[in-house]
Amino acid sequence: MGEFVEFQFVQAGRLLVASPLLPDPNFDRTVILLLAYNEDGALGLVLNRPSQTLIAAPLPRWEALAADPAVVFVGGPVQHQAVICLARSSGMPEAADSEGGWRPVTPDVGTLDLDSDPSVLHPNVSQVRVFAGYAGWSAGQLENEIAAGAWWAVDAEAEDAFSAEPDELWKRVLRRQRGSLALVASYPDDPNMN
Repeated sequence: MGEFVEFQFVQAGRLLVASPLLPDPNFDRTVILLLAYNEDGALGLVLNRPSQTLIAAPLPRWEALAADPAVVFVGGPVQHQAVICLARSSGMPEAADSEGGWRPVTPDVGTLDLDSDPSVLHPNVSQVRVFAGYAGWSAGQLENEIAAGAWWAVDAEAEDAFSAEPDELWKRVLRRQRGSLALVASYPDDPNMN
């Protein structure tokens, strides 16, 4: 795995893909979208941990825009009571941005204030996904984990955050990478069974 540890461009809007050798069960085969990254640390959302809670239960106003599967996702092990909404947009109106309701992460994906009116945003928002909790790193922690081979930083695609098959996301993201990193997608769940 050492060949992948060379400098990786890390910034908000990119993905962190967990190495299959990462020992923390909270992040086993996870794909994380980085929402923030600076000298103070990093914050992201685990994109492939759906819960059993239907989005209609806590947030019925947003059910019509919920990406399939329409459940709340576990965004990470930090502050499970914190709720973050990702939205897919083809162009958010300036009013939503100026009121703090929309914060872009990539050109097509951003965070959205759940107090916003879905009927007003609907023409510009095609999908939402709601996350309880998040993943967070203090200053220097993520860089150390990347240097140790725990994560790979790769480009995100808008579909990643709204995948209808979140259980396949880890493999799918790895398969589209160049070189030998794509081979990691076939790493067995239990290496002893190889």
